[in-house]
Amino acid sequence: MSSLQMRKKAVRILDKLYQLYTDAHCALRYDSPFQLLVATILSAQCTDVQVNKVTLGLFAKYPSVQDLAEADLYVLEGDIRSTGFYRNKAKSLLGCAQTLISQYNGQVPQTLSELVRLPGVGRKTANVVLGNVFGIPGMVVDTHVKRLSRRFAWTDQQDPVKIERDLCQLLPERHWVQASHLLIFHGRQLCKAPIPLCSQCPLLKECPQRGVDRAN
Repeated sequence: MSSLQMRKKAVRILDKLYQLYTDAHCALRYDSPFQLLVATILSAQCTDVQVNKVTLGLFAKYPSVQDLAEADLYVLEGDIRSTGFYRNKAKSLLGCAQTLISQYNGQVPQTLSELVRLPGVGRKTANVVLGNVFGIPGMVVDTHVKRLSRRFAWTDQQDPVKIERDLCQLLPERHWVQASHLLIFHGRQLCKAPIPLCSQCPLLKECPQRGVDRAN
């Protein structure tokens, strides 16, 4: 299959996903770029539902970047314990807030290169923030996006950075932000790991797997 044919097929799949998930969006709750940054850091190895429960109280307790930058590390660990890996996450949140105060006047930067220099922030977190609050296109590669993009034969890579590169080359830039949401929604609802619900999937005819059980 040529590159052009692959792109056309990928866009057909996206079109169907748009029809299936008309309300696909970022499930994390936030009112500011900083709140989304915090919530996304907490979402590593944790469900969005649980993160939203934790941030409800967390954002009330630390309403500003300055408030979080001045938090006691051990108290913060307790505040976020239920999200898992709370010690590392607490250090990241504290370091992130302190760096924003010292280097960015308390504002979340709007470039990938600056965001990934913040403690606890990788490309996935940076792209979540850039796409959802600043409207800057980026492909978010989480576990669902990784699994579905491999099942759709959009990539054969395992490394998230290489998958991100392949998806950005394959999909038109205008779809990057929403494509991540669509793949995440579909991954949660039907294209599950390890066994996808292929018999219920409207994309079955387009899918190279056609019911083959693969976890990745």
